[in-house]
Amino acid sequence: MRKAVKVHGNEALGFRYGWAGVVEGHTVRLDLNNTSGILPRGGTILGSSRTNPYAMDGGLDKIKETLAVEAIDMLIPIGGEDTLGVARKLSDEGIANIVGVPKTIDNDLSATDFTFGFQTAVQIVTDAIDRLHTTAESHNRVMVVEVMGRSAGHIALWSGMAGGADAILVPERPFDIDEVVAHLRQRHDRGKTFSIVVVAEGATPAGNEVTATAETDAFGHTRLGGIGVFLEEEIRERTGYDSRATILGHVQRGGTPTAFDRVLATRFGVAAIDAAMGGDFGKMVALRGQDIVRVPLGEALAESKLVDPDLYATAETFFG
Repeated sequence: MRKAVKVHGNEALGFRYGWAGVVEGHTVRLDLNNTSGILPRGGTILGSSRTNPYAMDGGLDKIKETLAVEAIDMLIPIGGEDTLGVARKLSDEGIANIVGVPKTIDNDLSATDFTFGFQTAVQIVTDAIDRLHTTAESHNRVMVVEVMGRSAGHIALWSGMAGGADAILVPERPFDIDEVVAHLRQRHDRGKTFSIVVVAEGATPAGNEVTATAETDAFGHTRLGGIGVFLEEEIRERTGYDSRATILGHVQRGGTPTAFDRVLATRFGVAAIDAAMGGDFGKMVALRGQDIVRVPLGEALAESKLVDPDLYATAETFFG
């Protein structure tokens, strides 16, 4: 926003609550004063929602009307596969000039090495695991930590490795509960009286699906939950060990962003303005190595970025 206003002399308009704001014409003027000091803050001053205009009656017509009324020359949506999926359709249909910015704590967009928000979530989960080590060891317990990760287990893997977890379960690898229990028994046989198991919310036992509800959102995603409690009960019943589940939930989304995420978000923002002012629409800015590059939205959304098997193999060295 700063580069758009200070360098290019643009006017910046924010839409409240994601695509809901574009549909409803709910806007707020953004300037150097009301955006000052937001870098160290978590969340978003604009708010967000799970609104899918393509699933709404007349949603697309309302978007066209809003863009016309507000005289929007270019639109810079910030989000993950759902937010940017809508952006891609609007771009492909010639409805809006789009430059996307990747933001999802799941880090599951394949065209970028990292999305901002991911490193902060990993740090929050790692801090929680560090604290749970204390109570696990004090009370001789198996602590099961359920973290976010619908189809990709990046948060579970990275935080589990950083926090010294004794088992890490991810959606990409359906797990055998007997093998998990065997890992824990091996630790206890060696004299260890506690264990830490980190599990992504989308992880499943082989041949089964564990969800808390059949409820779906506007993008057709099932609301997940329950795998942590499932593991707690299975471990207790199969081993007799005192087991407790901790579901971190939305605490992973809050708090102060890490320095890495602050810098990455800043770089993405400046790069998005550069792309938009250069007329390079239908793209998403992305991190490749140390460089910020532009990739077609179609490439960015072609497939989800899953856990690297080699990295998971490294983590497995320390299981059990």
